[in-house]
Amino acid sequence: MRILILGGSQFLGRAIANHACAAGHDVSCAARGLAGPIAPGARLIRIDRDVAEGLAPLTGETFDALVEVSRHPGQVRRGVAALKRPGVHWTFVSTISVYADNRVPGQRADKAPLREPIAAEIEHTTDAIYGAAKVACEQAVGNDAFICRAGLIAGPEDPTGRFAYWPARLARGGEVLAPGSPEDAIQFIDVRDLAQWIVHAAEVRLIGIYDGIGPVRTRGEFLAECASALDASCTFTWVDRAFLEAHDVRRWAGPRSLPLWLPLPDFAGFMTRDTSPARAAGLTARPLAVTARDTLHWLRASNGPVVGLSSDEESAVLSAWHARGTAAAATAI
Repeated sequence: MRILILGGSQFLGRAIANHACAAGHDVSCAARGLAGPIAPGARLIRIDRDVAEGLAPLTGETFDALVEVSRHPGQVRRGVAALKRPGVHWTFVSTISVYADNRVPGQRADKAPLREPIAAEIEHTTDAIYGAAKVACEQAVGNDAFICRAGLIAGPEDPTGRFAYWPARLARGGEVLAPGSPEDAIQFIDVRDLAQWIVHAAEVRLIGIYDGIGPVRTRGEFLAECASALDASCTFTWVDRAFLEAHDVRRWAGPRSLPLWLPLPDFAGFMTRDTSPARAAGLTARPLAVTARDTLHWLRASNGPVVGLSSDEESAVLSAWHARGTAAAATAI
């Protein structure tokens, strides 16, 4: 099968190309080629999606399947106009950030309400309008495609450094600042499992809207399994939302954050999505231990990015947490 990936030089796009090449498909990656090398065995077609004739190098090329990963509605609309044609299976990688309701647990892709799309004149997205922009992208692609709404994507080569925070931190051992409670739910997907499913979807010509995320697990299970996989000796100090926010510990990702943490009940539904339709359609998830070990190995081999609390910041928050108990005892006396 001839597969065109619009992108393919970074993280998920490269993982899709890697898996498709390994499966024996003829793979082309259309990109500027600036984000990184494409997968061995794939062909690079240099394009620039932000200029009027940027897709011209694809003129005359024919493909059986196309995978689109862009977040920018202008790019997606131009791609649809130039490349979407009968007989070509189309995959669009979207996001669970398209959903309007993040509070209700257990929602499914076929029933959950969506955000309003951004205005048609907006060509490029920002983090602030990311979900709404992806809604606009989905509408541009249409309902005759495979729409894969991914959750947090983990694993080797992750440029965001989000999931990577936890293997890196747990490998150091000692007292670990853990947000919320051990019963809080989390979800993510290994990039290689998502890539495998996307290629499978093209092979079987899967159509429809699915949430591409792994199983729901508790935060306590997640941390314990990761630590065990890394042979790390850790103790976990669970700190509540109010204290974390009072000490400027930020949510989800970025500097001074605890990645994979979102405050409850505001985001009780964000990482508890019902992905049984995706599993029935072929999505599988490798053991967490494998993702944790492979991510840590990649971090050490490549000096990959990690975001979140620094060691000093974590120590300061833990010290303040313990001092809070001491102060309360002293007041009682």
